[in-house]
Amino acid sequence: MQRGRRRAASPPAQPIASVPLTRREVLAAERSAIAPHGTLGALIRAGIAHGAGQKVGIALAATGLALAVTVPSATGISLASVDSAPVPSPETVVTAASDVPISFAAPAIGSALNPDGQLKEKLKVEASNVTPQAAKGTLAAPLKVLTPTSPFGSRINPLTGSMGEMHTGQDYAVQCSTAVFAAAGGTVTFAGWHPFGGGNRVVVDHGNGLSTSYNHLSSIGVKVGQKVQRGDQVALSGTTGASTGCHLHFEVIVDDETVDPLGWL
Repeated sequence: MQRGRRRAASPPAQPIASVPLTRREVLAAERSAIAPHGTLGALIRAGIAHGAGQKVGIALAATGLALAVTVPSATGISLASVDSAPVPSPETVVTAASDVPISFAAPAIGSALNPDGQLKEKLKVEASNVTPQAAKGTLAAPLKVLTPTSPFGSRINPLTGSMGEMHTGQDYAVQCSTAVFAAAGGTVTFAGWHPFGGGNRVVVDHGNGLSTSYNHLSSIGVKVGQKVQRGDQVALSGTTGASTGCHLHFEVIVDDETVDPLGWL
């Protein structure tokens, strides 16, 4: 008469995708991909302990980040579907007291990838309606190096000494015959001699009420009606017209009124 309880036979292991590995490969995988004290590491070491000649299969489950480990042996031990990462918890709802101010104002951000595209977005309204925060940085520098001198606004006329003259642009010191670039894409609407002191002058219309002008040029490299892109060379700097020396007088014109260029650069 046989005594004791009969041990139920374990069902045969059904690996998801078993790949035979040598003992050396298993040890290398354990060192490189599994934490030394983690659950998977312990399972693999348990499988290896059944004998140096046994094969250990490791496979990535078809769905999710679960690892299945199958250790074939005489007793049919099978360890499967061990999660390698905890299930993320549901999003936490964040609340605030009624007296806490909450602002959804977007920070001032920009991108160098498509600056003319950004300018076009700003100019969906008339340029005069673009806020100072939105205008800032939408135009590119007209020179490679900007050395500001006389700013926009009231000043003493450097030629006559008269006080209270309205300076309609921003001056930049630069040597004559230095390349001058379009501050944004647009169409050339003026290219020639300016009879009111600008000397050789180029005006580029950027659309919806925004233009830029480049003055006192030694030479002009574009013509009226020509399309230019941001950064295209349009002229060379000079000292023509009402000028005391080589420099660039740069203007930003909004709805036919000059404004401070520094608000757009």
